[in-house]
Parts: sequence; structure tokens; C-alpha cells
Amino acid sequence: MTTRLQQRRDTAANWTSNNPTLATGEIGYETDTAKFKIGNGSTAWTSLAYAYGAAPALTFNTQIGTSYTLQASDAGALVTLSNSGAITLTVPPSVFTAGQVIDIQQIAAGQVTLAAGSGVIITSTGATAAAPKTRAQYSGASIVCTVGGATPSFTVFGDIA
Repeated sequence: MTTRLQQRRDTAANWTSNNPTLATGEIGYETDTAKFKIGNGSTAWTSLAYAYGAAPALTFNTQIGTSYTLQASDAGALVTLSNSGAITLTVPPSVFTAGQVIDIQQIAAGQVTLAAGSGVIITSTGATAAAPKTRAQYSGASIVCTVGGATPSFTVFGDIA
């Protein structure tokens, strides 16, 4: 006898607007994104993390000024920073959750210095560990949120000075 299992499925917009709570182990599949979530019996759809599925396309955020404060939408994106003068990139509190990653790249001559927002802790192997800098033009780095919440912590690694 052949057995067929069918999982709950709908578009991402419908999952979000209905926001159901999936049973423990129940799979919900987004037909338009090829991503899915697995329920735990108590967490609503919008608060569940995606399980494995199609990788989303990388998004870009191009900045050309001498200062920029990271936004929640920068998680999972590449923030390019391009200016001939020095650039200050501020990592703000209460925007990111543990496990989120923001990638950055210095596009022009202006060196990028990471600055900790109020209550934010930054660690790195850079010469100034709490305020790392990109090393040179085209240097890249990743900013990983290691602790979210009221006192967020971030580790920066990559091509830093």
C-alpha cells in the first residue's frame, strides 16, 4: 500500500495574514518562496524561524554618506559603504536577534569604522577590538549578533584592521 503525506501549504502572504500556530512537528510550506517552517505547538507562524528551503537572494543596501546606522532590514544583506572620506557605521541596540548576520563592504577609499550604539557590545580581533575598521578599499566583514535583547553583543570578523 502506498501512503501519501500532504503538508499544509499556502502563499507567504496568506501564512503571514492568517498567522496560524502549527502543531508540534507540523510543516507549513510557502508555495511562492519554497521555504517552510516547522511548528512547535505554541508559536504563531510569524514568530517561527524558517527551516531549510530555497536560499533567499542576497539583498544590497548601498550607502554613500559618511555615516549610517544599521536597520533591521540589513540582516542577511550586504551593506556597501562608498565614500572618499571616513565612514562611521553604527550598530544600534534592540534591532537584531541572536544569529542574525550583516555583511558589509568598503567600496571606496573611506575606511569604515564600526561604532557601538548605546548599550551595544562589539568584539573583534581588530587593533581597536570594540571599534573595528575595514582594512582597505574592497575589504569585507561580517557582523554577527551573538546576544540579542537589551544588551546586545556582536562579533565582527573579516578583513579588518
